[in-house]
Amino acid sequence: MQRRTLLAATGAAAALCATLGAPLHAQDDPLTVGFIYVGPVGDGGWTYQHDQGRLEVEEHFGDAVETIYQENVPEGADAARAITQMVLAGADLIFTTSFGYMDATAEVAEQFPDVKFEHATGYIRGDNLATYDSRFYEGRAVEGLIAGHLTESNRIGYIGSFPIPEVIQGINSSFLHAQEVNPDVEMVVVWAYTWFDPAKEADAAQALIEQGVDVILQHTDSTAPQAAAEQAGNVYTFGQASDMAAFKPMPRVASIIDDWGPYYIERVQAVMDGTWEPTGTWGGMSDGHVVIGEITDAVPAEVKAEAEEMIDAISSGEYHPFTGPINKQDGSVWLEEGEVATDEQLLGMDFFVEGLTGDIPS
Repeated sequence: MQRRTLLAATGAAAALCATLGAPLHAQDDPLTVGFIYVGPVGDGGWTYQHDQGRLEVEEHFGDAVETIYQENVPEGADAARAITQMVLAGADLIFTTSFGYMDATAEVAEQFPDVKFEHATGYIRGDNLATYDSRFYEGRAVEGLIAGHLTESNRIGYIGSFPIPEVIQGINSSFLHAQEVNPDVEMVVVWAYTWFDPAKEADAAQALIEQGVDVILQHTDSTAPQAAAEQAGNVYTFGQASDMAAFKPMPRVASIIDDWGPYYIERVQAVMDGTWEPTGTWGGMSDGHVVIGEITDAVPAEVKAEAEEMIDAISSGEYHPFTGPINKQDGSVWLEEGEVATDEQLLGMDFFVEGLTGDIPS
């Protein structure tokens, strides 16, 4: 099986540009599939889970596919350079796996119309550019339910990465479902302004703990908040993006697992078959994109059963986490009784729901 790793160092990546002509892939060569990562493959969360999907592609296709990747690629101008370098290295299909890569991916895709591109969590598509995402807010609803039951201080903390709709959806979903089982619950949101920075994430977790929070949810990628909670004792956490199983059974009592492997395999196969289209995919629990990891025995049996009922209801389509009545933070009606949010409403979410305090940074 052929494998190639693209190093994070700029010099190592630049070496891939030694040939400035056409891509290196020939018709009888393996299909070359590239991955651009915002963090290190060992982050224990988001990037780790995408890389597990890459490894599943290798295992599934064997010598018919070669995968390459570059980790620790900053969002912005550096991303465009890294994606271009990957094209020049011979990639036929490239997955760019962070929201902040959206403009760079669109720019490079326009320059190389014969290469297929897929961007995670964005909304720009083109003739050779697809998008894909997962309905993380479904998992947040389950976490919120568990958190609302577990908290003794009635203060739940949430570490947000950036104030984009995907993150705001998760904050609102978890709060709504915590409040449903515990009307006295409060949520404290701290913005880390990073996807992966263990020091900042640990500081955010510590700040929440010092404010009396005894349950922490996160939309950042490292296990640093888990470690901070473990050190504090009697603080519950949830694995983010991957299972973060090293912290079972406490503080990590459940997790949201992003299962990218089946999607990656499907899209690679489509390129091989000549059926690839620039689709927009938003998967969830029903199709296995979002998985709730083991709910440990630190969660009371009756709460676990209630959470499992919600998982079943969301997976079957019987229940949608954003079902009215739901008001915005200012008290205005967002969803009437029984009304279900549309995808368009969710993708543009830029407000907190009623009961949440604090402002969303602009």
